[in-house]
Amino acid sequence: MNIEISQEANLPSRFGHFKVKAFKEGHKEHLAIYTPVLPEIPLVRIHSECLTGDAIGSLKCDCRDQLEYALDLIGKEGGMVIYLRQEGRNIGLLNKINAYALQDRGLNTVEANHQLGFAADQRSYEMVTTVLSHFGISKIRLLTNNPKKVQSLEGIEIVQRIPIVMTPNEFNSGYLQVKRDEMGHLI
Repeated sequence: MNIEISQEANLPSRFGHFKVKAFKEGHKEHLAIYTPVLPEIPLVRIHSECLTGDAIGSLKCDCRDQLEYALDLIGKEGGMVIYLRQEGRNIGLLNKINAYALQDRGLNTVEANHQLGFAADQRSYEMVTTVLSHFGISKIRLLTNNPKKVQSLEGIEIVQRIPIVMTPNEFNSGYLQVKRDEMGHLI
């Protein structure tokens, strides 16, 4: 895998002062957002892009809440958010909106992906190992509910899995139930 890595830059934010580096893999560009001093065993959040949630504040998911919670906690404790550009569980924005339309007609998130010809979750996490290796990180405290993330990090010791459970709202409670019941999320 041929990866281009940007220079390091400062990123002051409302969650604290961070550093950032971009990692270009083919046509996808991922981001590492990290505290200036990384602990020996950093707190890490692997976050997949969600334009509708992260940028627009959609209430259909808990993505923005999880991202903000992680940035706030990592800003205080030290660590890294690895922001992966794999919108809509890696089906892309156009297909994600088509899945939303199917959900508006009564399908759940998994059924909608299947109706469009996709697996329930098409994300991959190989880039995470690349990013962590770049920083010399081999042990982490992982902030996740997704067992697929835990299982996919080859060569990385997960010292602790820390749940990231957000309070459901009227628009995402069914979505969160499907993540738990059909996708095995630990919530």
